Amino acid sequence: MNSRKPLLICIVGPTAIGKTSLAIQLAKHFKTEIISADSRQFFKEMRIGTAVPSEIELSQAPHHFIQNKSIFELYSVGDFEREATLLLSELFRKHSIVIMVGGSGLYVDAVVKGLDNFPAVNEDVRKELNTQFEKEGIASLQRELLQVDPEYHSKVDLQNHHRLIRALEIYRSTGKPFSSFFNENKKERIFDTLYIGLTADRETVYERINQRVDLMMEEGLLEEAKKLLPNKSLNALQTVGYKELFQYLEGDLTLEEAISEIKKNTRRFAKRQGTWFKKNQDIHWFDFTTDISEIKKLIETKNAQ
Repeated sequence: MNSRKPLLICIVGPTAIGKTSLAIQLAKHFKTEIISADSRQFFKEMRIGTAVPSEIELSQAPHHFIQNKSIFELYSVGDFEREATLLLSELFRKHSIVIMVGGSGLYVDAVVKGLDNFPAVNEDVRKELNTQFEKEGIASLQRELLQVDPEYHSKVDLQNHHRLIRALEIYRSTGKPFSSFFNENKKERIFDTLYIGLTADRETVYERINQRVDLMMEEGLLEEAKKLLPNKSLNALQTVGYKELFQYLEGDLTLEEAISEIKKNTRRFAKRQGTWFKKNQDIHWFDFTTDISEIKKLIETKNAQ
């Protein structure tokens, strides 16, 4: 009787590198399904600015966690961990291989390794940090986080004040860095994991990012942002591509400046993705131009062990 665990293939790498295309090709080859671990693609109101797979792409393989939530719902990485692991237990009843794809390192790690239980936070601490943000701006939160938790500072979206406040409230409540609570006790999973990373030189990644932003604008990102402007304070919308266009729509930037800022902030995001994934020694890295037969061979070898 075969007692081997099923295999979760995690496709990771910087934004705009080609992860979606690879995931679909592998899903078709292995006749399996895809879980998205891109935290921005969960929200149905945010299609263009999050590079959701096209209708043609979605039709080529079953996808999960794509535009399945609303920006008005509170949805955390803990919620995703719980829902994704539950779904995987179902998918592995019919597939020996399932594919998970996404550039959100924290969300990938939550499924593979589990999240530790974070301590309860004093409500007064949260209020103090929100007041600090309102009075002193996001830079004061960034400086404090760099001082008390440089590891998380190097990985987090530094423009997302919700995440900065979350990290600082944990630190102030416990005296321990937020990053120290990650994966202290790796949870047992019903599957084995194979990480496949796509990579390219920095200039290529940046050029692909610039091209993607231009394409998003052509596809109607500005119109999408206009519709979302009344809800700009929602956590889901504290994200690159929308924040900059909100600034344009409110008269703080020209459209040209906003597009330039989107490209710049996306490059920064890609750099943080690289920092996160480079710490994972288990990732098998492939140049994004690698023939897919090489990647299939690695998966088949791993699955046969």
